[in-house]
Amino acid sequence: MARGWESKSVEGQIEEFASSKSPSGKILTAEQIAVQRERDSLLLTRTRVLHDIEHARNPRHVQILKESLAYIDAKLAKIGACE
Repeated sequence: MARGWESKSVEGQIEEFASSKSPSGKILTAEQIAVQRERDSLLLTRTRVLHDIEHARNPRHVQILKESLAYIDAKLAKIGACE
């Protein structure tokens, strides 16, 4: 019986994930999917860079990471402007 509840929970999570990927249930074009994937990738990279900045000890390394963060933010702004 526990497995039945577990599988229903997993099924619900999969459906929720699928519905969150395409707002309002619209079918996305290949280009929209590519842009969404790029945005997701940039957001993950941005999170990693922020974490690295918090833990970096070398000032030069921190500077390079901040430059990387600025580049990522610029790319995210450009993607946001395209939509």
